[in-house]
Amino acid sequence: MTQELDLLLRLIRQFEGCRLLPYYCPAGVLTCGWGATGAGVYPGQRWTQQQADKRLESDALDFLRRAQSLCPDLTGPRIAAIADFAYNLGLGSLRSSTLRKRLNSGDFASALIELRRWNRAGGRILPGLIRRREAEALLFCA
Repeated sequence: MTQELDLLLRLIRQFEGCRLLPYYCPAGVLTCGWGATGAGVYPGQRWTQQQADKRLESDALDFLRRAQSLCPDLTGPRIAAIADFAYNLGLGSLRSSTLRKRLNSGDFASALIELRRWNRAGGRILPGLIRRREAEALLFCA
């Protein structure tokens, strides 16, 4: 799982960037560090770089494991790409998606079409999400 985690961390760092003060992402979710949300993210609470890096490593491993449980036949770069999707959009989005159904049925061509459809935040198509989905698709196909 080390290779998968390294690939996932690379994608997250590339697309999330690191901000040590909480901010609202385009979807309106309070975020801090390398795209962390939820527990420990409060308005006005400054993080250190060490906190952000530690949270990233913990969250990335958690998302990798949970994505693997939702898509048990995926390994290597494929699971890293799908774990990045889940990190960006949430495990609930992956769990209920047609993308997951296509992945679990082995229909990877259709899954890549589904993956690229997830390019909106706050109801708007965002160029950054288009780039991120394309990077995930490229990694998936590696």
